Amino acid sequence: MSILFTPINIGDVQIKNRFVHSATYEVMALESGEVSDKLVKKYQNLAKGEVGLIIPGYMYVHPLGRSYKYQTGIHNNQMIAGLRKLTEAVHQEGSKIAFQLVHGGRQTTKAMIGQTPLGPSSTGRDPVNFVKPKEVSVDQIQEVIQSFGIAACRAVEAGVDGIQLHAAHGYLINQFLSPFFNHRKDEWGGSDVNRFRFLKEIISEVKKAIPQGMPVLVKLNTQDFTTPEGIIPSLAVMYAKWLADLGINGLEISCGSPVYSFMNMCRGDVPVEELLSGLPFWKRPVAKLIFKSMIGKYGFKEAYNIQAAKMIKPVLGNIPLFVVGGFRKVAEMRKALEEQYADCISMSRPFIREPFIVKKIKEGKTDAVACISCNKCLAAVPNNLPVQCYHKGFPA
Repeated sequence: MSILFTPINIGDVQIKNRFVHSATYEVMALESGEVSDKLVKKYQNLAKGEVGLIIPGYMYVHPLGRSYKYQTGIHNNQMIAGLRKLTEAVHQEGSKIAFQLVHGGRQTTKAMIGQTPLGPSSTGRDPVNFVKPKEVSVDQIQEVIQSFGIAACRAVEAGVDGIQLHAAHGYLINQFLSPFFNHRKDEWGGSDVNRFRFLKEIISEVKKAIPQGMPVLVKLNTQDFTTPEGIIPSLAVMYAKWLADLGINGLEISCGSPVYSFMNMCRGDVPVEELLSGLPFWKRPVAKLIFKSMIGKYGFKEAYNIQAAKMIKPVLGNIPLFVVGGFRKVAEMRKALEEQYADCISMSRPFIREPFIVKKIKEGKTDAVACISCNKCLAAVPNNLPVQCYHKGFPA
């Protein structure tokens, strides 16, 4: 049997193979944040396709932590019934499911949340939404930490198999971890230890809220690709070691952010026209110049986070490492596991095009995924279109 199809234990949960659906915003929830039938169908199909562990798109834990209009919520009890429907659909098809919890922090807009977005520090305007955040108070920090714990309780009530904390891609936990965003001088900033405190306290709160043995996973940036530098690989290695010391049950690594360095997240083609169509008219002339200047600079590379994985894997001990980013050939997936740079293969875009790709690989029907990294699926986000494969173009 291929190593790709050997089981692995994550905490007290056994995953039937080494394939993980990496959380991706779907643009499929209701405006209320509730789970839609379309969202349930998406993940039911992935489970039918034999994905071992499914992590749906990030769920906001607090009303002020919402980033997008059709983002799934886990911020109040009204969400639980739909979330339970989602977990049951996945379980019926034999897969496991973990919920990714997030607070958007400064990576949202006043129009979305009704007030100035919050960040660890009130510095700089972002290059997309032009947001200058309000510095979050110590009382608000404690409120956010508690909201992660309460959200984890809701996830348990919904029947989830595990919790993942989104500490990557420029959202609030990443903002606290990163010296680019976090300029605080109190106990929540000013040193690597203090910048790590926010995530450490969230992990503690979540562990108190869930049954013993339920996996706690973290998604961590290995590089922010900001100027000046934020998280870089050496800092990510240190954070990974501290996470291992806290007894997390799995680490997924990624890089970049949708606001500051979105093409570093995904690599491949820059879908200029599709991206422009989602912007207001007054942003388009400058944006067109920016997008065109990116063409050719983010060429696709197989397994582009594997070098960071090689640095981080040794400090994790027996804690499984999930690596996302650019896995396209089955041979490369197998090599990453056999050479012990990774324990699980996380994928996003390949599952958008081929929800049944794992089953096809298992049956020996393909040696590579069909995704061509055109990134039109991700350009659906600013257009408020459901994230699905648009390699032939957006609907007329």
